[in-house]
Amino acid sequence: MTKSINSLIEESKLLKTVARNWAFCFLLSFIILFSFTGKGFLSIVNFQNIIHLSVIAVLMATAETFVIISGGIDLSIGFVMGLSSVTAGKIIQIMFNSGNYSPAVSILTGAVIALALSLFPGLLSGIMIAKYKVPPFIATLGMWGITNGIALKICKGFPVAMLPDNLTEIGNGYTLYLKSGKGISFFGLPDGVGNDQIRSYLRLIPNSFIFLLIILVVLWHLLKNTKFGQHTYAIGGNEDAAVRSGIDVQKHIIKIYVLSSFIAGIAGVFNVFQTGIGNFTTFGAMYELFAVAAVVIGGASLMGGKGRIFASVTGVFLIAVLENGLLISGVEPFYRFIAVGLLLILAIVIDKLFPDLF
Repeated sequence: MTKSINSLIEESKLLKTVARNWAFCFLLSFIILFSFTGKGFLSIVNFQNIIHLSVIAVLMATAETFVIISGGIDLSIGFVMGLSSVTAGKIIQIMFNSGNYSPAVSILTGAVIALALSLFPGLLSGIMIAKYKVPPFIATLGMWGITNGIALKICKGFPVAMLPDNLTEIGNGYTLYLKSGKGISFFGLPDGVGNDQIRSYLRLIPNSFIFLLIILVVLWHLLKNTKFGQHTYAIGGNEDAAVRSGIDVQKHIIKIYVLSSFIAGIAGVFNVFQTGIGNFTTFGAMYELFAVAAVVIGGASLMGGKGRIFASVTGVFLIAVLENGLLISGVEPFYRFIAVGLLLILAIVIDKLFPDLF
């Protein structure tokens, strides 16, 4: 039965395209469905909110994409993000509240140091996995605990507050502000207009969308059009063959985990811009689980060798649209968890039944 279905799909380009991009087809179907069942779902404001609130999840999924394609897994990215967030917040807080540094200098310094720090968890995990053959699950689980403990030590278990207002103005701002009879304002409200009047303006293209698009294009190019991406697929497809072809597998695996950790660090810094605090939560572990689910739903295989950046992004938005649509439609919260779980199981089943499609 499965062979006949496979043959049918192989013979039809349309069916092959649909099957290969089933997550995107599901995404379009959910958008159509919820536009009828959820009041206000099909609106510019709602879609922009979905994008804005999904930025961190998308970054985490892209980080996990590189690792999963190589045949590994990174369980530490949730708390690497938390460590980056509280580190950036703490440095900004100390510098800004000292009165000796401007908000711009404080923010830039905190962001740069947090990003530099985020390289080390990936470096250590990569060395353990590549050189000492520690299973990725164990190595990154250990780093999960280490980054969790350091982050807690820095913030004492509480969010890092009293940061410059500029942070949220940038992180939650929009590219265009429109109002009938008032014209267009770019990257901020017109002079003399306070935040209490912001609801009277149509806000278009969140700054977070521009930021995310730039990151995604860079990562897509890195994976699709460079030797780094080719070697990543080769290692995930067959590590022994990659070694025989002359790829320095150990060095490359280390680079992959460093990249994953760095992207998680970017997510942590963005979290500070989005919330205005150095944000740490014990639920950071949920981020990597969500990321793995999104990557698998996007068509990647946990066995390695398969995966695409924008397919993983589709996986994130499929989950986000599903949760948002069910919420707006008035469905009880626990059904949303069930729906996401069913999607994940469906993705695994499709990967097992039709392994040659992706």
